[in-house]
Amino acid sequence: MNVLFIMKTRGDAGSTHAVANYARVAGRHGHAVAIYGEPIRYVPDLPMSTEIESFDRVVYLFESELYQIKPMHQAVMLARFPRDARLIVDTDGMYRPLIHLDGYDFNHRSEAERAAWVDHVDSLGDHVVHTVLPSARDGRVGALPFFGYDPQSRMPASSAPLKTYDILHLGHNWWRWRQVSSELLPAIGQIRDQVGRIAFVGLWWDRPPTEGPAAGPEEAFQSDPGLMRRLRIEMPQAVMYHDVIKTMSSARINILTQRPLLRHLRHLTLKYFEIFCADTIPLLMLDRDHAEAVYGPAARELVLSGNVAAKLLDALRRPDDYRQVVDDVRRHLVAHHSYDRLVEHLVATFGT
Repeated sequence: MNVLFIMKTRGDAGSTHAVANYARVAGRHGHAVAIYGEPIRYVPDLPMSTEIESFDRVVYLFESELYQIKPMHQAVMLARFPRDARLIVDTDGMYRPLIHLDGYDFNHRSEAERAAWVDHVDSLGDHVVHTVLPSARDGRVGALPFFGYDPQSRMPASSAPLKTYDILHLGHNWWRWRQVSSELLPAIGQIRDQVGRIAFVGLWWDRPPTEGPAAGPEEAFQSDPGLMRRLRIEMPQAVMYHDVIKTMSSARINILTQRPLLRHLRHLTLKYFEIFCADTIPLLMLDRDHAEAVYGPAARELVLSGNVAAKLLDALRRPDDYRQVVDDVRRHLVAHHSYDRLVEHLVATFGT
């Protein structure tokens, strides 16, 4: 099977890295994977193609933006691939009923906006999957974890960079501020003089998007750069996907947060798995039961809840104990979340 992805390609986004992993692994199973488009200069190793006749399946991968290719190109795609050869992957919970969480995060602003989204998706194909664990279906909507663990990307301690930071958060400020400001920053404030350098790497921590409303809802980019600076938190810009694991490995602790909507829906993201490829101690701001469902029982020891300040200090003071827990999680990920398994799952989703 030869699979062509239609998606917004960004070098600093997790979905791009995931598809690159699919492309690398697919050949071992007799398949091929590429992204529709011209080669990208700044990510030359990303598999790109415009030769649609070389493919027999197409995957439309949607995040919060309803990404569309040029109408003429879309017409060619729809003529080339019958409906049962098209799969729609919903990574951000957009192909769901209208959801508003605590007056803060949401998938659509209104039923009219949702209806327009769903109508477009329905025009593309009959198979829709959410990026969740394959435990249940929602009508005709299936489950495809999609994001996985790549042991080949594991950064061994012998190759890892020097530990520049004690604590690192790598990810864009996209619906993160409420959790960060209410749980994480107060804890950091309590122990700031006992901890070395701290950084939040990614876009929009130090300023909102320059695109203004075109970038997305204003609420998604809330931040307080002044507070971050008072806590002596550095705010470097985003890194390319192939530098994510190396950057995470420059810190003793990495913290995983998740957008409230996706945490509520239990959607997986690539960051769930990249953080365990890094030479670091991951601490997870997730629900304990969900963490165990993804990572196995050992992960409960890595959940960052309750006395967050004490947990941060404990991980810094007992790194060897925490590394044993992290290794237990990695073994679980190899057994249950490898890209070899995901390629097989993707092929099976097409029903062949």
